[in-house]
Amino acid sequence: MKEKGMSKGEFTSVASANGGMEAMINWDGKDKDTLALIKHIVDEDKLAKILENPQVIKTPVVRNGKQSTLGYMPDVWKGWN
Repeated sequence: MKEKGMSKGEFTSVASANGGMEAMINWDGKDKDTLALIKHIVDEDKLAKILENPQVIKTPVVRNGKQSTLGYMPDVWKGWN
């Protein structure tokens, strides 16, 4: 995530599978200034700011086709074929 980040399309796809843009953000992360900015900027600018700062995205992001998870969820992954 730190090296390559996520494309806008990939982020949108994962967000839609996991409850939206707000669910993608690790609100307990260390970068409090960036998190505060994301929380308070207008919705139109949030996606760009998140993609510029991939450290605020919950990890790991694990994908299986159209399914995906945010965070460590081995029990969910075991059920994927």
